[in-house]
Amino acid sequence: MVTYVATLDVPRHVVDYLSRLLAAHRRRIGTRRGSRALGPFRQAVLVLRWFREHGCVHCLARDAGVSQATGYRYLHEGIHVLAEQAPELHEVLEHCRREGMTHVILDGTLIESDRLAGTRDNGNDLWFSQRHKAFGGNVQFLSAPDGTPLWVSDVEPGSTPDITAARLHALPALYKAAADGLPTLADKGYIGAGIGIIVPTRRPKARSEQALHANTRTTNNLIRGIRALGERAAAELKQRWRALQYVTVSPSRIGDIARASLALNRIWK
Repeated sequence: MVTYVATLDVPRHVVDYLSRLLAAHRRRIGTRRGSRALGPFRQAVLVLRWFREHGCVHCLARDAGVSQATGYRYLHEGIHVLAEQAPELHEVLEHCRREGMTHVILDGTLIESDRLAGTRDNGNDLWFSQRHKAFGGNVQFLSAPDGTPLWVSDVEPGSTPDITAARLHALPALYKAAADGLPTLADKGYIGAGIGIIVPTRRPKARSEQALHANTRTTNNLIRGIRALGERAAAELKQRWRALQYVTVSPSRIGDIARASLALNRIWK
C-alpha cells in the first residue's frame, strides 16, 4: 500500500457552497446530528470529486471510508440539491432582457452514457443517437451572446432530434422572448422551429440554377459566426465538469447532472 496526498482542484468557496446546501437539505429532511457517516463538507468533497474527476463511485466511497451503496446515495443527494439551484428558463430570459442582450443561442448536445434498456416502436434503441453513433441523452443548452451557459433542459433519449427536444422544453418560452425583442440563434437542426428562431437557410439540392443567392450565403455566414459562440456553453461545462463527458449512472439522470453542473459553474468564479 502506498499513501499519498491529493488536492481537489476546485475553489474552496464552491465546496463551502455545496456543504451549506447539503447541511440545509439534512435539516429539511430531519436528519439527526451525528447519524451520517460523513459530514456535509466531506460529502461535498465526494460529490465534487465525481463531477470534476469523473472517478468511479466505488473508489470515491473507499477513499471516504463508506460503502459503495452509501457513496451512491450521497452522490445522488448532492446531484439533487445542486440541480434545484439551476435557474428556470423564464428566469433566464427575463434576466437577459434586463441586461439588454441582443439575442440568445440555442444548441443541443449528446451526453454519452451507458446503454439503457428501451426501444422505439420501430425496434430501434431509444437512447441510441444515429447522428452521433453513440448511446446517451439529448440536452438543450441556452447561452448568452458570448457563449456563457445560461440554462440547461431536462434530458430526452438520444434518438430524439434537437428540434423535438426544443419543442418540448424551450420553444414556447423562446417564442414569447422573441416577441419581446430577444430572438434566438440556432443551427440547421432547428429549421422549421418557428418565428423568432433564426437559423441558416438550407442549401438546395445540387443544381447550379438553385445555388443560394450571395446575400443568403452572407446571411448564413453571419448567423454561423455569431451562433458558433454558443457551442462554447456545452464545451465549457463538459471540460470543467468531466462527469458530463460520459455518464455512468442512469441516463435518465443526465438532465439533473447537467443542471447541477450549471449551478456549480455559475459560482465557480
